[in-house]
Amino acid sequence: MKHGIIDYEVIGEGCPVLIIHGWGICRITMKAAFEPAFAKLEGYKRYYIDLPGMGNSVCGNVKNADDILALLYDFAVNVIREKFIIAGQSFGSFLARAFVNRHQDMVLKMILLCPCVIPGVKKGRVEPVTIIEKDENLLATLTEDEYKNFTMMNVLLTKDVWTRYKEFIFPALKKADWDFLNHTLKGELSFNPDKYDSPCKIPCLIIAGKEDSVVGYKDQFDLMKVYVNSTYCAVENAGHNLQIEKPELFENLLISWLN
Repeated sequence: MKHGIIDYEVIGEGCPVLIIHGWGICRITMKAAFEPAFAKLEGYKRYYIDLPGMGNSVCGNVKNADDILALLYDFAVNVIREKFIIAGQSFGSFLARAFVNRHQDMVLKMILLCPCVIPGVKKGRVEPVTIIEKDENLLATLTEDEYKNFTMMNVLLTKDVWTRYKEFIFPALKKADWDFLNHTLKGELSFNPDKYDSPCKIPCLIIAGKEDSVVGYKDQFDLMKVYVNSTYCAVENAGHNLQIEKPELFENLLISWLN
């Protein structure tokens, strides 16, 4: 389905959940991450969207994160049309917090997966790339492009993780308009999404990977000072693609918190 330039998919019935992917990927990745949990829960209507220039959404006239935020507000008002849970991964979590900052009355809860706190490449307190486990026989079978992509930020270089990466992340990366992402889209906002006159009381789940070499996990811990009704979990032996490296743990955390 489409709303303006936003391509989206709806699954289930009940309380709306808007799920926003990160930079360069699309809803393929988010469906793979969230659906195993929601399949075991009742009463949630999931809206999986493709951000501009990613997945099946064209870039349109979008130039920056503020433009995307305006599109998200339009989508919420005209498509969702009631209070909802907002979930974001990486850059998507940056946008989710921006939405809450500007439209707090529209949001019931917030889920942040490996959230970007400071926009930009490896900004803030970011961990070095640390490989926890490696299958050399598997890596020897990959093409140069597959090897480069798979080893860039994953810390568990195993057959199971590669199978999930190849199915749920690699195709998403291939669909992105990288000329738009690299040369046009500015990821910064015109305001600090985490600045409030008083602490934000919306319930919030924050899940970070302790070996995350893209956004880290230490700046994410500090978000609890802003979102005072938050639950924070730093997952050991997991990087920025936590949802494919520790899928069962992510699923269990999500189910437990939503219940």
